[in-house]
Amino acid sequence: MVDDGGSAFPRPKMATDYDQDMPQGMSLRDWFAGQALTGVIADCVNETTFQPDVIAKRAYAVAEALLKAR
Repeated sequence: MVDDGGSAFPRPKMATDYDQDMPQGMSLRDWFAGQALTGVIADCVNETTFQPDVIAKRAYAVAEALLKAR
């Protein structure tokens, strides 16, 4: 299982929450990948280098490095 860093924007669980085991928002890993995505896309200078599957992998590679450094 990948360490996702937990919730990016955690909030206390409320007694009114329908499912107490439900994740509380996006993971920190997903947040980091989303933040890295703009820079990764900006690095694509033309249609040849704009490959969504490669871009996604690069964004998550940055996220993994950030979690490791943390």
